Amino acid sequence: MKKDKIDYDKLIETSLKQVVIEALKIVEEQGLPGEHHFYISFRTDHPKTKIDSFLKNQYPQEMMIVLQNQFENLKVNEDSFSVVLHFNHVPYRIEIPFDSITYFGDPSVRFGLSFGAEIAANSQPQQAEVVSIDSFRKKNA
Repeated sequence: MKKDKIDYDKLIETSLKQVVIEALKIVEEQGLPGEHHFYISFRTDHPKTKIDSFLKNQYPQEMMIVLQNQFENLKVNEDSFSVVLHFNHVPYRIEIPFDSITYFGDPSVRFGLSFGAEIAANSQPQQAEVVSIDSFRKKNA
């Protein structure tokens, strides 16, 4: 089917999500280098998010996780990633589709990206918020 316009917002969001995927793959292969750590917000109401009902009840729409010191079994797949996190000393495996991510940040280098997340397969995706990388970088004095 021929398109009547180029959806640049979608192209940009896809490219920026690739940055997230590549960063997660680095951590999957070698662990977190240096002081890096990730804040990741995602939609728990996305149809492909897999999360324990205990966590889903606490975070019915959105949740933020931190990948820093206490996470295990990070696995990056084609459309999602999974990780085991501990809440109240209990391990929970979470599977997060890349389409459900609303924010990815690495405060150690002042880097962050915001996304519009697709909530349901038949809903219209939200517009991506383009964030200038320069605003998150440390300024040289």
